[in-house]
Amino acid sequence: MGERIALATREGAPFAAYHAPPLEARRGGVVLLHAIWGVTPHLRQLSDSLADQGYEVLVPSLMDAADAAFPVEDTTPAILEARMAMGEQTGWGVNTLPRVQACVDALEGPVFGMGFCYGGTTAWLAACRCEGLTAVSAFYGGDIAAYRDETPKVPTILHFGKTDTMIPLADVDAIGERHPDLPIYLYDAGHAFVAPNGHHPDSARLSLLRTLQLFQRSGGTKAEA
Repeated sequence: MGERIALATREGAPFAAYHAPPLEARRGGVVLLHAIWGVTPHLRQLSDSLADQGYEVLVPSLMDAADAAFPVEDTTPAILEARMAMGEQTGWGVNTLPRVQACVDALEGPVFGMGFCYGGTTAWLAACRCEGLTAVSAFYGGDIAAYRDETPKVPTILHFGKTDTMIPLADVDAIGERHPDLPIYLYDAGHAFVAPNGHHPDSARLSLLRTLQLFQRSGGTKAEA
């Protein structure tokens, strides 16, 4: 359904993204931010699903060179060490914000953000620092607690798993203490409960439903024909 496209940051740095155009009356744009593995088949499938509901979706390749191929598998444990090193080089999302901003700039509003794991932290940072977003939903962002002193500029919700061994509940509590009015949802699941490698169907359905409800409340309604 979607296709790979070439984009560039405001400074002119090229990067690749997956673009899924809306298949019905347009509700808005979504910048979908990937986990450490990159623009995987699962993320492309999720983008197509959102497009089927009327959203125009861009999934920027946050860490890879502009000519790097998209992954053909959702997880490849053999390259995890290399991917983690790339994540470290990007400041766990901080240095990727120009690519995120370029995607926001490329979409007609309203523009929503959502991200998972590495992309969940990036989504939080985008909510706090980027221009032009309307609402953000961040899923199990492991470094959000490190940036909890920053405040989102748009309506934002967070999703975490109660049994996530990668994100201590103490970190989730610290975020809530710093932002007592921020909706933080806990699910009876571990890490990556939306993704194939940690999929928990009930948690995935509920968290995505809450995300779409946030987008609809924030202006993501069908355009008039």
